[in-house]
Amino acid sequence: MEFIKAFLVGGIICALVQALMDKTKLMPGRIMVLLVVSGTILGALGIYQPFADWAGAGTTVPLLGFGNTLWKGIKEGISSDGFLGVFKGGFTSSAVGVSGALIFGYLGSVIFKPKMKKISQILPIKDKIFLGLY
Repeated sequence: MEFIKAFLVGGIICALVQALMDKTKLMPGRIMVLLVVSGTILGALGIYQPFADWAGAGTTVPLLGFGNTLWKGIKEGISSDGFLGVFKGGFTSSAVGVSGALIFGYLGSVIFKPKMKKISQILPIKDKIFLGLY
């Protein structure tokens, strides 16, 4: 039952984000920042952790969970190091996740050998004209 709950909650979060991407003109990077900041704010308000305890990995794996992890680290950093903890705490709490993303991203690029496209292939015509490529 724990897996089903995590799958459903994570799926609902992903579906809401997909609807946000489809129905607004927000760029994916801004939506990612919105999710991290939302997780941080919900964590600071004390709303996110009880929800995460109930839903499990369905809430801790998406970017909302990353924001909550940053908040918990900053909160612990402030209590142990004072003002310096504002800068130190988030890095300490999220270092494993960030390191994992970097390592597995690198391994994926080694295994699958991505190829860069020429800039002239991906730019719209108006930008090509502006840059003198057309």
